Amino acid sequence: MAEFIRIYEENPNPKEIKRVVEVLRKGGLVIYPTDTVYGLGCDITNTKALEKIARIKGIKLAKANWSFICTDLSNLSDYVRQIDTATFKILKRALPGPYTFILPGNNNLPKEFKKKKTVGIRVPDNSIVKALVEELGNPIVSTSIRDEDDVLEYTTDPELIFEKWNNLVDVVVDGGYGGNVASTVVDVSTGGLPQVIREGKGDLNII
Repeated sequence: MAEFIRIYEENPNPKEIKRVVEVLRKGGLVIYPTDTVYGLGCDITNTKALEKIARIKGIKLAKANWSFICTDLSNLSDYVRQIDTATFKILKRALPGPYTFILPGNNNLPKEFKKKKTVGIRVPDNSIVKALVEELGNPIVSTSIRDEDDVLEYTTDPELIFEKWNNLVDVVVDGGYGGNVASTVVDVSTGGLPQVIREGKGDLNII
């Protein structure tokens, strides 16, 4: 059974953040708020945790298109090949914000993602998930818990999320009601004009 931990976005309690990060470090799965929908994630360096998420999602790990949640753009070069100035300016304008940017991956990607040519990067405008990533010291691999066909109440209300997921994950963070519009996904991996793959939350004019 999962733990249900309340954390306030205005001023995330460091003690509670540490509690959640301890679970991530031990290979646990955590559901947390972002600036769009609630996300399901784990420590990027933990293979067993990644495999667990793949099983829950019913996909092969090698085929997973999950995003990496980072705190800012400073550690982008850890996983992304060098990008041109125009692309970097777009990222600076849009992040933190409700966007997922598809970027060219480099050789430092965890072995589970080595075959991927691209990687999705998220820097959400949400202080809870940013504090989790900061405390963890590396990105969280993230996928949304949004229902593919419908925006259902259980994907926005933390208590209903807990009811549905408490046997599948280790922690559900209650950060208040979540949104029900996913992030806008933009492909900037080729260095050409940005291509909007999925229009979600976020102003397209920024891009």
